[in-house]
Amino acid sequence: MAYDKFNILTSSAVPLPIENVDTDQIIPARFLKATKREGFGDNLFRDWRYNGDDTPKADFVLNNPTYSGKILVGGKNFGSGSSREHAAWAVYDYGFRAVVSSFFADIFKGNCLNIGVLPVQVSPEFSDKIFAAIEADPNTELEINLPEQTITLKATGEKESFDINGYKKNNMVNGFDDIDYLQNIKEEIVSFAEKLPY
Repeated sequence: MAYDKFNILTSSAVPLPIENVDTDQIIPARFLKATKREGFGDNLFRDWRYNGDDTPKADFVLNNPTYSGKILVGGKNFGSGSSREHAAWAVYDYGFRAVVSSFFADIFKGNCLNIGVLPVQVSPEFSDKIFAAIEADPNTELEINLPEQTITLKATGEKESFDINGYKKNNMVNGFDDIDYLQNIKEEIVSFAEKLPY
């Protein structure tokens, strides 16, 4: 399943300064029955967003109109817990294209990269600067430059580099999942196969 190409994303951000956010908080287990990637955004952080009667909790950040944007800034150890890929689906389906944290659980990070959400790991110090900037001005913007592998606080120009696997970077720039990548090099695969001895 192809997804949006990712090049340079400039956006305001939604702050979630909570550490150890696990995948059951991102998408509760009772919403894992569907096999398509659609509709999960409605239940992103479901138990934090809604009361038992489905009314929105006014004190949760996704229900606060002050904050918006395509970037979610989470606390340390974001995406821990079970390996459910639905957590990444929910983040993407809600409309986030990047998640910033000072540390990601490996499986969640991989699941994000597989479906078009860029996990940007920054230092704890830079994470603190981002949270402080958003608190001072909710409209503050971040620029995430995937080709250059940098994240910049637009207001101050402060920036930091981040790491990403080269294969996953190429896929995100082109909007490919693993199948799209193979389809894109189909001729090379066929040519190679034809040269192999039987």
